[in-house]
This record gives sequence, C-alpha cells and structure tokens, in this order.
Amino acid sequence: MRIDLHTHSAVSDGTDAPAVLIANAAQARLGAVALTDHDTFDGLAEAVDAGVRLGVEVLGGLEFSTRLAGRSVHLLGYGPDPDDAALNAELARVRDGRDGRVPAMVARLAELGFPLEIDEVLAQAGGASVGRPHVADALIARGYVRDRDEAFTHWLYDGGPAYVDRYATPLVEAIALVKEAGGVAVVAHPWSRGAAAVLTPDVLAELAAAGLDGIEVDHPDHGPDERARLAELARRLGLLATGSSDHHGTGKTRNPLGACTTDPDVYAEIRRRVRG
Repeated sequence: MRIDLHTHSAVSDGTDAPAVLIANAAQARLGAVALTDHDTFDGLAEAVDAGVRLGVEVLGGLEFSTRLAGRSVHLLGYGPDPDDAALNAELARVRDGRDGRVPAMVARLAELGFPLEIDEVLAQAGGASVGRPHVADALIARGYVRDRDEAFTHWLYDGGPAYVDRYATPLVEAIALVKEAGGVAVVAHPWSRGAAAVLTPDVLAELAAAGLDGIEVDHPDHGPDERARLAELARRLGLLATGSSDHHGTGKTRNPLGACTTDPDVYAEIRRRVRG
C-alpha cells in the first residue's frame, strides 16, 4: 500500500477541497492519506467521508505551527482528538495570529508598490485558515506575480520584505498537546527552510526524550544525503521515519501526491500508537 502522510486541502493553503484531494489520492493509487491542514481540523469530516466512498484510508491530523529557538518549525500531529479542548484552544490562538498579521502584510506590500485590499486576501482563503499562500494568491490575481513560488522567492519568505511574524506555539508545548489529545507527534521536513540550524541531532534527541514520536525523513525538500542522515538519526534515536509529499494541489507544483511515501510498517505503528 502506498501511503502519503502530509497533504493540504483548501481548508488551509491547498487548492483542492478535501473530497477532491481524496479523489485525486485515489487516482494516484494511494491507499492511505493523512490530511494535515495548517492549525485546523475543519476539513477532516469531508475527507473521511470521501475516503469511505473511494476506498482511501484517511488519517486525521494537522500541521501545527510551532517555534523553536526563534525559528518556525512545523509539527505533524496524527490522530489527535479533534474535539480536545486544550488543543483546540491553542490552535485558535495560532489562527488568530495568522489572521492578525494580514493587515500588516497588506500594508507592507502597498509600500513596496503592490497595493491590495484585505478582502482580496480573505477571498482567496475562502473562509479557511489564512496564511501567506493566500496573500500570494491575491498577488497572482492582481497580476503582480506569476505564481506562489515567485511571490515567496521575492517578497513573502521568512524575513522577506513583506514578511510579518506571528504567534506560534513553543514546539515542546505543541508535542505535549498532540500527545495529550491521543495523537502521534512527528516533526515535518526537519532539515528544510533553515530549520536544520535549530533541529540539530542533539536537539532532536532532547525532543525524543520529551515525547516526539518521529521525523519526516523522505520529503521533496530533502536531498538524498539529508534523507540518509535523517534516516540514520531516526534509527539511532528510536524515532519513526516517515515520508510524504506535502501536497498543496496547484499551490506547490513540485509536490505531487505520492512524491514521497511512508513505509507500511511505520504507518501501522503510527496507527497502533493512535489507538493506544
């Protein structure tokens, strides 16, 4: 069975509705998919229903926006209770931080010669969790940039001219929240986007001792050498080594469904831990 444990729908910053995402997963011959929208479970029910109809096993999850040593780190939570009060309260705080920075980003873009209205960004989100990709989509709609890659490369990258920081949960706290809600905690793409500077082997060992279950080893952002070193590190630390596409529909054209996959034995262990 082919298994992809990191995907996004239009409920966060993907481009496909949850049911469409699962239909596309079926066409890609995936047997199991985790829906991991940013900081929300809102698309899960639709995805699960589609999975039942189409024969795709859907593992509920999320991609938690966290921070470690001043740097953004993303945590994948698999199978936590979507009704857990403590987890949902913290996710609401994170989403409020996302929404609150939109006016500041729009103001910076206007200063840079790219005027937008806040409503244009919100329209791109369609009521979903608002993020930088939706600002990028508003720039595309105005004809300022060709695609999200151009928007991020020149304007929206971390520390870029139009970047505005926001609240994110401390990583160790996020791990605890996922675990207390009955889920499995896996650091997403640990050595991409500059995160290797803080997610050193020693730090990952400390996180393993704090309850981290695994690290995403096989990811399109990791080259062969990084994957080999991460796999060995996971083995040494007793962490699960997962693989996934980080699919965003047409939002990330280099991340097709099934671009990277998780070993079925690892998936079975994740399922076992969720049930436990």
